[in-house]
Amino acid sequence: MGGSGEHKKGGVMKFMIYALLSCSLYAYLLVEQKTIIGYFSKGGFYALLPVATAFLFSIVHGGFTGEFWTVIGIEAKKTRR
Repeated sequence: MGGSGEHKKGGVMKFMIYALLSCSLYAYLLVEQKTIIGYFSKGGFYALLPVATAFLFSIVHGGFTGEFWTVIGIEAKKTRR
């Protein structure tokens, strides 16, 4: 049973990393919004930046949410075949 404690520690560490990344991304977005909007509105290649940013936020926030549920002990039901 020592393995579950180690898994829990690893889960908490991942959760904290994702939480820090998520908070940092949102803080940067709010603090630098004028600069970011300037880049997003340039056109051409820069038109891909909002899409890339949405993917980045989705991945980081999804990781944070997944680790959050794991840390509090809620996991998906495993089906047997």
